[in-house]
Amino acid sequence: MEAMLKKVLDLAVLHDKVDPKVVKEKNIKLGLRNEDGTGVFVGITSKGQVIGYERVSQGDGIEKVNPIPGKLYYCGHDVDELVAGKEREGRFGFEETVYLLLTGELPAAQDLKGFSKELGKRRALPEEVKRMIVNRPQHDDQMGSLHTIVSAMHLFDRNPNSTDLGDVIRQCIDLIAKFPTIIAYNYLTHKMTKKDHRKLFEPDPELSTSENFLTMLSGKSPDRLIAELFDTMLIFHAEHGGGNNSTFSTRCVSSSGANTYMALCAGIGSLSGHLHGGANEAVVRMMSDIQKKVRDWEDEDDLTAYLEMVLDKKAGDRTGKIYGLGHAVYTVSDPRAVYLEKRALELACSSGMEKEFALLRKIADIAPRLVRKKKGKIVCTNVDFYSGFVYRCMGIPKELFTPIFALARVSGWAAHRIEEIVQGRIIRPSYVSSLKGKKHVVPLAERS
Repeated sequence: MEAMLKKVLDLAVLHDKVDPKVVKEKNIKLGLRNEDGTGVFVGITSKGQVIGYERVSQGDGIEKVNPIPGKLYYCGHDVDELVAGKEREGRFGFEETVYLLLTGELPAAQDLKGFSKELGKRRALPEEVKRMIVNRPQHDDQMGSLHTIVSAMHLFDRNPNSTDLGDVIRQCIDLIAKFPTIIAYNYLTHKMTKKDHRKLFEPDPELSTSENFLTMLSGKSPDRLIAELFDTMLIFHAEHGGGNNSTFSTRCVSSSGANTYMALCAGIGSLSGHLHGGANEAVVRMMSDIQKKVRDWEDEDDLTAYLEMVLDKKAGDRTGKIYGLGHAVYTVSDPRAVYLEKRALELACSSGMEKEFALLRKIADIAPRLVRKKKGKIVCTNVDFYSGFVYRCMGIPKELFTPIFALARVSGWAAHRIEEIVQGRIIRPSYVSSLKGKKHVVPLAERS
C-alpha cells in the first residue's frame, strides 16, 4: 500500500507542477495576483476596503505604485475612528460593527440596543448540539470542531437551504451570535476530564459578545479593561475586504446557491490554513524559538544574525519566513498593528512580560530593514505579529487564537454572503491547460 501511495504522490508532483515560462507567456495571474503583488480585481464590494499603497500616474499610461501608511475601512468608515468612538463613549463596539457590516450603515442608539438584544437571545445552543459537542471523539482540533458543529446547525433550521434574503439574514445573525458559544464549548469540553454538558456555562443575553466569551471561558466576569481590549480585537478581525482567502471562499461558495451553513463552513475551512488564520500561532512559535536560540535578547547583532538565518532558511522552521511580517496589501504599516503595539506595552507591564515585549519590538524594528535589504521589499509588522502576544497576556490559550479570528470574521463572511446573493452571479474563473497537445489511450495490456 505504501508503494502505491508513493507512486500516486510522485506522479501527482510530476504532472501538477507548473512551468514558470508558461505562466509568464500566457500572463497567468497565479494566486489571483498581479506581477507587482497587488490583487486581481474579480468583484466589487461595499463592505471592507484595505489600503496600503497608492497608484500615481507617470504619464503615457504608466502608473507607479507608492507604499503609504495602511488604512482599513468598514462600509466607508475608518476602523480607527470606530474604535476611538467606542473607547471615548466607554462602551463595547463589536455589535455596532456587525450591524454596520450587515446593513452598510451605523445604527442609531435604539437600533443598536435592539440588534444587541437579538444577538443576546440567539447565543444559547440547543441541548442536542451541546451533547454533540461533549460526546465528540477526543481531539484538540478546535477549527475542525467549529466546522463540524456549524455544519450540523443546519439540522436545527426550519428552512436550511433557502437563499431567500430574509432566511439568509436570519441564519447569518443566528450563527454570528452562536459562534462564541460554540468555540467556548468546543474548548472547554476538550479540557473536561468528566464529560457533562450540564457543566457548561450558559451565555448571558445581557452581556456583550466580548464579556460573554471571556466569562464562558473562565467562569468569572472579566476585568473591564481586558474585555474592552478583546472587543477591539474582534472589531479589528471582523472584516478585511472581499479578497482575503476565507472571505473569497465564502463568496465563491455562496455564488453557487449553496446554503448559509455550507458557505460559512467554507470560510472556516480556509481560515484553518496556516497561511491565513494560523499566523499569530506561528508568531508565538517563532518567538519561542528565538528566545531559546538567541543568547542575548538585547544584543541587536545577535538578533540580526539569527533573523538573517531565518530568512536564508537556515533557522526557525526553515521556510524563510519571519512570521507576522508582511501583508498582501499593507506596506508601510498595518493600522491594527499600530494600535496593538501601544496596547501590548500596557498589557506587558501589567502581566510581567516586559522582557518578551521588548524582544518583540526589537524584531519589529530589525526584520523590515532586513527584508528590504535582502529582498528589496517594503514590509511592515501585521496584526498577527502582536495579537498572539496580546492574547497570551490575557491568559487565552493559543489553541483559541484562530477560532477567535473566526468568531470575529464570521460577521464579515456573513456580510459578503448577503452581498454575493444580492449581486447574484456565480464565480467561475478560467484555467489555462498546462498540457501540450492531446494524448491517445494506450490499451491496458500495453501500458508499462
